[in-house]
Amino acid sequence: MNLYTKLLEAKKEIGSISKDSTNPFFKSKYFDINSLLEHVEPVLQKHGLLVLQPIRNGKVMTIIIDTESSESETSEIELSNIADAQKKGSEITYYRRYTLQSLLGLQADDDDGNMASRPNPATTPPYAPATKKWLNRTNKAGDETREWSNVMDKIGTGTITDINQIKKAYKLSIENENLLLAKLS
Repeated sequence: MNLYTKLLEAKKEIGSISKDSTNPFFKSKYFDINSLLEHVEPVLQKHGLLVLQPIRNGKVMTIIIDTESSESETSEIELSNIADAQKKGSEITYYRRYTLQSLLGLQADDDDGNMASRPNPATTPPYAPATKKWLNRTNKAGDETREWSNVMDKIGTGTITDINQIKKAYKLSIENENLLLAKLS
């Protein structure tokens, strides 16, 4: 399989990503870089793809490398001449997030459209979480996440018997949904 075929397969599993953090100054939502990496890296790694985000020649780069063929694809953006270290760090984080999002062609949930179609909070059941977290099987180190272990335990004890119970609390990639469906059957 070449790099682009692997990226296609990974993108099918990654699906759409919800902007999970809020910028209080602009009252807008954005992808948190750590949450984004936590969600996409395990899927990319499964397909033999490595993500690197170096800073070279005044540019923040996101490089995805096929570890088998050494093929790579790059997205980069030039840093400004900001001297303030804290502002420079924020700029780097921002560019890391957007070069990765751009390189993978990630679909973001439409905040405005979602807000317009959301149910009235007065009629939303109290158990429904305001924002759902991604249910990832493993963390960056490859260890099983606490959330995954808890869900698997609840499936094992019969507390969870249906995929919709999990979807009420978590967002799921297609791959993880299929794994859970197999465990539930």
